[in-house]
Amino acid sequence: MPNLADLTAVPGAPGTTPPSAPAPPARRPKRRGRRPRRIESEFRTAVSPHRLNSPGGRIVYWTVLVVVVVSFTAAFVFPLYWMVTGAMKSTEELVRIPPTFLPSKVTFDAYAEAWELMDLGRLLGNTALYAGGAWLFTLAVDVTAAYALSKLRPVLGKLILAMMLATLMIPPMVIMLPAYLTVKDLPLLGWDLLNTPWAIWLPAAANGFNIFLLKRFFDSIPRELLEAAEIDGATPGRILWSIVIPISRPILGVVSILTVVNAWRDFVWPLLVLTDDEKMSVSVGIANLSAQMPQNVLIASLVMASVPTIVVFLVFQRHIMAGLTAGGLKG
Repeated sequence: MPNLADLTAVPGAPGTTPPSAPAPPARRPKRRGRRPRRIESEFRTAVSPHRLNSPGGRIVYWTVLVVVVVSFTAAFVFPLYWMVTGAMKSTEELVRIPPTFLPSKVTFDAYAEAWELMDLGRLLGNTALYAGGAWLFTLAVDVTAAYALSKLRPVLGKLILAMMLATLMIPPMVIMLPAYLTVKDLPLLGWDLLNTPWAIWLPAAANGFNIFLLKRFFDSIPRELLEAAEIDGATPGRILWSIVIPISRPILGVVSILTVVNAWRDFVWPLLVLTDDEKMSVSVGIANLSAQMPQNVLIASLVMASVPTIVVFLVFQRHIMAGLTAGGLKG
């Protein structure tokens, strides 16, 4: 007969043998063939390369490209074209409605009249003097200030740089009156700088944006190069003149171009500080004589006043992008 204890035993109780666990189900053998995967496109553009390489895609691409390039070029170049050709027209043709796209008779008499009647030679000479002096003072002040903040690391240098950059957030018209009072009565010295080139040169040298550009470039110069010069006995001034400035030609070119162009085209500040007719800049002189001149002569004077800045930009345009991006990456 079976034992009563075996019949009444509770599974899992002490002294009892637990039942064996069920065997896990057998795994299915893996298939040797690969499961087809979904092919994702590697190009995330508006038009796929396959469609772009098709005959219709190439036509649409070149059509859109030509239309965009021609439209933007016309938007920027057409005002210059209209100014140059407007000076070649007579006064009657210039005010004709509808206007003529090409001058009926090409003549350069307006340019000769503008040069003689408006005394552009004197005005351009004054402006060249102001722009050249502003360029020299800007390089002397901003380069040394940026070098000190970048490599010499003075006390409270970061605070000084932050205060310089804070001036970029202030509209120029807000500080024009304090700047005028400063130029009229120079602090500590009491000098009156009105109607002198110093009224243009000194404010141009105090430029926080130029100091920031120069400092960013100086930060990218390897410290080991300057330390090697210090070991050889070079002073900080010698290091700046013999090592830092030759390396920094791209950014110095950018600062030079920006300074000369700003000094050449400035109007409001020279109008305030240069009230003498013999010392006016070209922009102020043309504005003062505009009401007395025919329209074609006025346009001719504007063309001749714009030629120097356009030539400077066309000659040195590659230095602008090269200098602005030179200190952006390290390594």
